[in-house]
Parts: sequence; C-alpha cells; structure tokens
Amino acid sequence: MELKHQADRARKWRAAIRNVDRHFPAGLPACLFLTDPERTPDPSATIANLPIGSGVIYRHFGARDRHQVAETLAALSNARGLVFLIAADPELALSVDADGVHWPEARLGRARVWRHRFAIQTASAHSRRAIWRATRLGMDAVLVSSVFPSRSKSAGRPMCAPRFRHLVSSSDLPVYGLGGLNARNAGRISSIAGLSGVSGF
Repeated sequence: MELKHQADRARKWRAAIRNVDRHFPAGLPACLFLTDPERTPDPSATIANLPIGSGVIYRHFGARDRHQVAETLAALSNARGLVFLIAADPELALSVDADGVHWPEARLGRARVWRHRFAIQTASAHSRRAIWRATRLGMDAVLVSSVFPSRSKSAGRPMCAPRFRHLVSSSDLPVYGLGGLNARNAGRISSIAGLSGVSGF
C-alpha cells in the first residue's frame, strides 16, 4: 500500500512540474528544494530523487561544516543536472562554483553588490513591497510564503489562495510558492507559479 501511495505522490509531483514548465521562463527550475538541518538532515537523499532540471537551495545557517557540505551538494547537483544555489552566502557560492545565491528578505540589501556575478539570484518575499524591492535589485525570481499551512517554525499564517494569486499577477518576476507544498496541493498553484519546499518533496 505504501508503494502505491509513493507512486501516486510521484505522479502528482510530475504533473505539477509539467504545468510549471509550460509557463515558467527557460533557465529557471520548475521546483526548488530548500535544505533544513532539522527537517531534512540528509539533503543528499532528497537531491538524489529530485526530477532532472529541479533546483536546490542550500541553507547552512552558519554550520561549521558548511564548506564540506556545500562541495558535496554542489557536486551531486551538478552530476544530476540540477541548479544549485546557496542561501545568503555569495562567497561560499563562488568557492564551490554554485549557479547562484538565494537571499532571505532581511538580507536582500546585500544582493546589490553581487549583481551579474551569478547566473541566478532569487529572494524570499512576503509582501508586494518585498517583491518590488527584489525586482529593483535585479533578482531572477522570488519565493513567496506561506501559501499553505506549514510545520516550519518560521512560517507565518498561510495566505488565502486569492491573495497569493494577486501577488503573482502583480509581480514582474517569476514567483515560487513556498510553505506547506506537497503532492496533494502543488497542482493548485502550478499553473501560475513555481514550486518550492523543504519536506514536501
């Protein structure tokens, strides 16, 4: 029975990703996996099962072994044809030849210095103003949260579907939905946004 459920989840993810691919700009992955030391202690296992063309955002939160882990994840991502970004650490991203940097909203001001240094730069955004700021700073896409109820300690109250759609429609940048995404609900936003998550994959 569990194998049947796994196959059903995989089928739903594939369908949602195909929907994103139909409208997302070339060069941007349809889905982004964000690492988390507590919720995804073995990110290599998740990366090994991501669809080709997906993306990975390594969030090290100052871990002592971040250089070693970044090198390992960069090599694995490269071998599987995945886009590899590092959160809030452009120096580390350069040292492991990552594709780019992901900026938390609170650190977005640093991104200006690193314009044109990476193939892709993304940013977190929780409001129209934050999306506008990311656009002005030359980001390639924004991750907007929280779309659905999430177990993340940092997740805010989930926004209603109309509000998320309004943010997407008013954005000049491609938008990834973040927060509570899983195989059951990814299809609800895949026609208007990319998919991003931590444990949902």
